[in-house]
Amino acid sequence: MENAPPFDRHGPAEPTSPVVLSVPHAGRDYPLQLRAALRVPIGQLAALEDRAVDQVALAARIGETTFVQRRARAWIDLNRAEHERDPRVDEGASITRLPFPSAKLRSGLGLVPRRAARSGDLWCRRFTAEEIVARIRLDHRPYHAALSRALAAARARFGVAVLLDLHSMPPLGTGGDTVRIVLGDRFGKSARARFVARLEGEAAAMGCRYALNSPYAGGHILERHAAPRGGIHAVQIEFCRTLYLDAALDRPGEGLERTAALLRRMIDALADEALAQPGALAAE
Repeated sequence: MENAPPFDRHGPAEPTSPVVLSVPHAGRDYPLQLRAALRVPIGQLAALEDRAVDQVALAARIGETTFVQRRARAWIDLNRAEHERDPRVDEGASITRLPFPSAKLRSGLGLVPRRAARSGDLWCRRFTAEEIVARIRLDHRPYHAALSRALAAARARFGVAVLLDLHSMPPLGTGGDTVRIVLGDRFGKSARARFVARLEGEAAAMGCRYALNSPYAGGHILERHAAPRGGIHAVQIEFCRTLYLDAALDRPGEGLERTAALLRRMIDALADEALAQPGALAAE
């Protein structure tokens, strides 16, 4: 149904906290049109999912407005710009019309992913321009429009808004060198350093090894919605899947509760930092 949004909004449309949560890659809805075009078993698309990180977000949130995309990332990637269309899977795309093809697009992870880890090419045919335009219109734009409205409303109410864009990642490193959390602020472009410092402090307090902007600095969602000079800050968080999934990295495990508790502390820290600054609540 065209009128039904492809995402779930938890919490009010007018945020009651300066912190707004986004979970764009945990969707598990695989439309029939997608299934019919697959050249690999559908189980291989799970490599594109931020497996069950939505459950971490929902366990952590109290009243924060939270957006969770239902449609799978294999259908369309909300963390890519509309122009990041791959000619190898999209008849309406032309590499010559792109201002500069991103590394993600060149590697097969464009607006519609061409590949997944260890699977090779995913599709047995190219999608028509009309098919891709429909996905943009019905899936991509509604999510970003709703997120933009919520951030604007939070900024209007509190004088500042903070977007926390939640993802998950495979293990990085081995043994004691394993990075458990990666924070991304697009190398300082999407959020003031004080917000990132609060997140670093919470990760360190929980004994989680973390990194900043390496290897994940944040994608289109941060680039599109962050406006630190205008009072809208945005940070991406990648949680290692070993923190909250079972040993097979397939289902929620014993660590989910502890990971949700860490995220709760991070949300509280961001709200505290936002409301402690001069100008906060000035718009009310």
